[in-house]
Amino acid sequence: MKKIISYFIIVCAFMTTGCSRKKAPQANDQMVKTSIVQTHGEEFDIVYPGKTIASSDVSLSFRIAGPIKKYNVKEGQKVRKGDVIVEMDPRDYQIQLAATEAEYKKIKAEAERIIELYNRNSATANDYDKARYGLEQITKKYESHKNALNDTRLTAPFDGYIQKRIFSDGETVGAGMPVISMVANNNLEVEINLPASDYQRKEQFKDFYCIGDNSTGCVYPLELIGITRKANLNQLYSTRFRLKNADNTKDLTAGMSVNVKIEYIIPQTTLVSIPLQSVFEKDGESAVWVVTNDNTVESRIIKPVQILKNGQMVVSNGIGRGETIVSAGVHKLKEGMKVRILPSPSKTNIGGLL
Repeated sequence: MKKIISYFIIVCAFMTTGCSRKKAPQANDQMVKTSIVQTHGEEFDIVYPGKTIASSDVSLSFRIAGPIKKYNVKEGQKVRKGDVIVEMDPRDYQIQLAATEAEYKKIKAEAERIIELYNRNSATANDYDKARYGLEQITKKYESHKNALNDTRLTAPFDGYIQKRIFSDGETVGAGMPVISMVANNNLEVEINLPASDYQRKEQFKDFYCIGDNSTGCVYPLELIGITRKANLNQLYSTRFRLKNADNTKDLTAGMSVNVKIEYIIPQTTLVSIPLQSVFEKDGESAVWVVTNDNTVESRIIKPVQILKNGQMVVSNGIGRGETIVSAGVHKLKEGMKVRILPSPSKTNIGGLL
């Protein structure tokens, strides 16, 4: 009987020892997922919505007053520089020019006769001066009336499209009153609004591109014209660009929505990228958990530069390439906490089935 009891005690002791060995001393350590900090390139880009505008968007008017005889164009019609687009009734200006021309011929003949007599010492200097000044005066008046008659025909100042006809045939308009508007069909410009954060690093801008907001998705190089120095009511800075290759922009028209990509260079030389989910807020600043050599975590303040579309954040200061950071479960950790690193899944054992 004593042998049986002794045997039972030994078995129990052995089982107790075995059970105690199965309890890992790290049972209270937090299991975390980590990632290695990677180096990132120095060139970046930002994309902002914009709109194409005509570099030449003008309202045309007659220099003289009178009734509109006819419009020679329709809205949306393409015109060439020098095409007659609107005509004014020339009747009154034709009569005016004819009367002035007759007066001009008369005064010119008299002035030439007096000047000839003066050259022969047969006319006084006073008569000569009157004839000369009278001829100059009627000449200017004659030229002015010829110009007025020519101004009854309004021509296109550049190649473009008719945007709007403001009046109808037969309506009387005053001098300088807009009668038609047109836009240029080339030399388009693009306008966007920059926030203050990007305005402050405008000196780092490198290249600019316009991406058409259509099915083609064509990319057009841009040239920076200028950035306003005063923000609007929305605290945005108006920025204008010029399309470099105007001849290759047939898919773009004024008023079209586009996307503008700005490439810029960050002056820092130690730029790294980390998963966005590894970042948390500490004392109002961005921070990450860095895993030390003894598998404890310590918080590190970082300086974000940009959030990429692939879920990565670019960082310029605070961490370096090759460091291990916690990439999931960051809000469950505390300073100095011991952690266990979740093993990376095997490439040959997908799903951990083996």
